[in-house]
Amino acid sequence: MVAFKKKEAEIEEKRVDSSFKINLNVAVPKLPDLTEDLNVVYPLIEPYVQAHIYHDSAGELVYDLKEPVLDKKEEEILVLLEEGIKELINISFIAIKDQEAIIDYLEKNVKVILRELGMRITKETYFKLMYYIYRDFVGLGNIEAIMRDYYVEDIECNGVNYPVYIVHRKYRNLKTNMIFKSMEELANFVERLAQKCGKYVSYANPILEGSLPDGSRVSATYSKDVTSRGPSFVIRKFTKEPWSPIRLMQLGTVSPEILAYLWLLIDHQFNVMGIGGTGTGKTTMLNVLAFFVPPSARIVSIEDTREINLLHDNWLPSVAREGLGVANLTGAKYGEVSLFDLLKESLRQNPDYVVVGEVRGKEAYVLFQGMASGHPSFGTMHADSVGTMIKRLETNPINLSPTLVNAMDVVCVMAKTKFKDTIVRRLKDIVEIIDVERGEAGLNIPFRWDPATGRFLYKQHLEMFNRIISKSGVTMQYLSKEWDNRTKLLIKLYQNNIFDFLEVQEIINNYYKNPQKILKQFGIV
Repeated sequence: MVAFKKKEAEIEEKRVDSSFKINLNVAVPKLPDLTEDLNVVYPLIEPYVQAHIYHDSAGELVYDLKEPVLDKKEEEILVLLEEGIKELINISFIAIKDQEAIIDYLEKNVKVILRELGMRITKETYFKLMYYIYRDFVGLGNIEAIMRDYYVEDIECNGVNYPVYIVHRKYRNLKTNMIFKSMEELANFVERLAQKCGKYVSYANPILEGSLPDGSRVSATYSKDVTSRGPSFVIRKFTKEPWSPIRLMQLGTVSPEILAYLWLLIDHQFNVMGIGGTGTGKTTMLNVLAFFVPPSARIVSIEDTREINLLHDNWLPSVAREGLGVANLTGAKYGEVSLFDLLKESLRQNPDYVVVGEVRGKEAYVLFQGMASGHPSFGTMHADSVGTMIKRLETNPINLSPTLVNAMDVVCVMAKTKFKDTIVRRLKDIVEIIDVERGEAGLNIPFRWDPATGRFLYKQHLEMFNRIISKSGVTMQYLSKEWDNRTKLLIKLYQNNIFDFLEVQEIINNYYKNPQKILKQFGIV
């Protein structure tokens, strides 16, 4: 390997006389609906990378990543440059947030190496090489461009020599042209994911669960012993900005009447759970519920992987931590902080609202104890119906008594289904819990999505309104008027194209402070 002197040098003007520029903040393109002859290209990283979605010769809809093409000589130069950069680079410098500073630092090192090697390259070659160096040293390597695609929700790799798949917001499951061709390449990539997540993965500890710096959730395996096709990974991307309630209305996920109803429940400190299968929008709904928390209220959130993103000043986010070494007799590792530990501690932190990312085990006991003792709570569970959820709560490993399950007030049942040949996410049912006995529950379903018409149906009897009346002393006339006003306000925001999460949050917060002023502002009173 060539030894390089650690010094700065300028490349002569006749070699390279321009600076490398890259645009990572590409505007979100408007994509056409799915058709048999779909053929669409849109930028991911300008001016170097594009996504090309089309039907291949077999009629399958595929996603091709179009990156700069390197010839054999350029590939050899790239290998030399990357080896040299590993010697020269100060890794701690790459951790800084300033994109221009990172690019400037990389360029200086690349020019030093080119000069030491006595290489003369064209501007075109230089820019292509700089893209790959940026991608591999600062970004996430092969998948960096896909991570920049607004429309990509999941990135899924099933092993060596198998194509990577994505879940596209518009076109759903698509096969890509990206393939990890060796066990070493894929294992190194999983190690890199672990480093980005601040975690450790090895043959002794081959399962990785964590979050990338942008909040994306990572689930990966490291060895062939665990997944027979070799190392694997799934990355669940989350939007950098939480979706506002109005955005969910725009997508048809929920109706303004349902949102106004939930707003009233949260205002009066009721307990709400979101259930559904994987990818149905439970976490998105959890974030939306938090929009309706009064601005001065204190929120404590507890998660094992950071997914909740709230626009709230008085918010304490807590994340569980894995332990080190061999587990003790109780199954815990040294230094481990579990959801159960965090939830117990949260009830001592004077929360007005407790938010739990996902309820799976013994932490449910503390959560429902908190509900029963007057700490309004939100959370999610994996279950396709309220009956399934109650069975999970009342059997191993949770084993809650029906008395504690009764502390839950309302369940939002989320579903991913097909409507008019398109996969959609819908709030399928709002279920009010009236009474729970062992294995059985008295339920009221005031809202339901009709898959035949795509409309939300609702009935007049709202059990929770009766509870609000008995709890707060307000009248049904007052509640009906408030429900109507808040519904009209949400509709006005939609009609006025107010989707931005900051703007929506500000309006909701101002409604708490002076409802008449906001209603007058939007011409409701």
